[in-house]
Amino acid sequence: MKNFLIARVIPIFLGVFGAFLIFIWLRSDVATEFTLRLPGEDGSWRNVLTETEPIEIKGELIKFDGTTANLPGAWPRFRGSNFDGVSRQEMQLATGWPEQGPPLLWSIDVGEGYAGAAVLAGRVYVHDYDRENKSDVIRCLSLEDGKDIWSYSYPVKVKRNHGMSRTVPAVTEKYIVTLGPKCHVTSLDSVTGEFKWMINLVREFNTKVPQWYAGQCPLIDDNKAIIAPGGDSLMIAVDCETGEVLWRSPNPNGWKMTHSSIIPAEFMGKRMYIYCASGAVVGVDADDGTILWETTDWKIRIANVPSPVLAGDDLIFLSGGYNAGSMMLKLSVENEKIIAKPLFKLAPEVFGSAQQTPIFYNGYIYGVRPDGQLTCLDLTGKALWTSTSSEKFGLGPYIIINDLIYLMNDSGLLTLAKAAAGGFVKLAEAKVLEGPDSWGPMAVAGARLILRDMNRMICLDISEHQK
Repeated sequence: MKNFLIARVIPIFLGVFGAFLIFIWLRSDVATEFTLRLPGEDGSWRNVLTETEPIEIKGELIKFDGTTANLPGAWPRFRGSNFDGVSRQEMQLATGWPEQGPPLLWSIDVGEGYAGAAVLAGRVYVHDYDRENKSDVIRCLSLEDGKDIWSYSYPVKVKRNHGMSRTVPAVTEKYIVTLGPKCHVTSLDSVTGEFKWMINLVREFNTKVPQWYAGQCPLIDDNKAIIAPGGDSLMIAVDCETGEVLWRSPNPNGWKMTHSSIIPAEFMGKRMYIYCASGAVVGVDADDGTILWETTDWKIRIANVPSPVLAGDDLIFLSGGYNAGSMMLKLSVENEKIIAKPLFKLAPEVFGSAQQTPIFYNGYIYGVRPDGQLTCLDLTGKALWTSTSSEKFGLGPYIIINDLIYLMNDSGLLTLAKAAAGGFVKLAEAKVLEGPDSWGPMAVAGARLILRDMNRMICLDISEHQK
């Protein structure tokens, strides 16, 4: 009888105790509150991160018959010249389109992914992936007609995982710096494509490749490539010409690389780089990599994607998916040290952004919240307006040009609206891409708007005379 009771009671006890442990774990893990799903959440990405790559990879430069265009405008990095997702054009832009949308100037095939374009001096730069040859490909195209001018490729095995490449190059008159899906940083001559150097962050800095591959877009500042590897160094500065690492930021907490990109800022006469690492938001001294300030009030365990948004001299707006919502940080000085404290936090139903970085423009913040509606916030966090429930934009990108906001939805529908605090006013819309996943960041140069979906990149004429 005793043995019988033990045999019955012990399993019941273990079951109750196990349920109790699961309850405690769920209560303590903020990630369980998250309801939004992003590509690759099934864990398939883990299968592609254990492959090792050699420290040195031999690449190949190929020249083509494309030529540099004599056209105005520049978008030399992620979020444009001023890191804000805004372009101010001297020319007038169309405020209405025919049914088929703005005229198509050129269209090219691209490897699966969401890597947006950078544009400088009549050339378009894209970090692509060649599945057939299993190679990262850095492409330089003509802004005029999309023809390849040159390409630089290097072998790296990247398995299909909701696309491959997803970063925007940083370009100057002398250099282009790219960050590949598996964290290879490459510097080339931006005109000729001549190889300068490569750093394999995984091998040299113990970087952990993020879920769904690297999404951080590199920064060039004063001829230095600024990268946040995580691992052994939170952030590094590398000479664009020689590849010499000029400084390294310490990483005592072991924070990892995220999909968020580094944004430069000035505060109280001090230039810094602001970055959303895996466990905190940090401000790093641009001179020597010293950590000037950090705050753990904002962190997203699963996927930190949008970049910090500067909303004035001392305000930093942060947003995310997975039920993270958004937060405004305020910088101040106490006891001769810079500190960052939350000014307010918004629930995701008020505002959050899973993938795209919001835009601060003329005193207001514009972005697409989790329900897909475009939202305008003031600097107190009050939602001034949202688009209607029938006007939803999913995870697609947006850009502001001359008081106009261009928005792309997941399936390639481009919408034009006013960028104003008075309310949502739609001016035009047209299906310009087939989709799926029209998520790549937009770029604009002059009146040429460059967009992409999973497999195709196009250039549209958005000038007024085409109205």
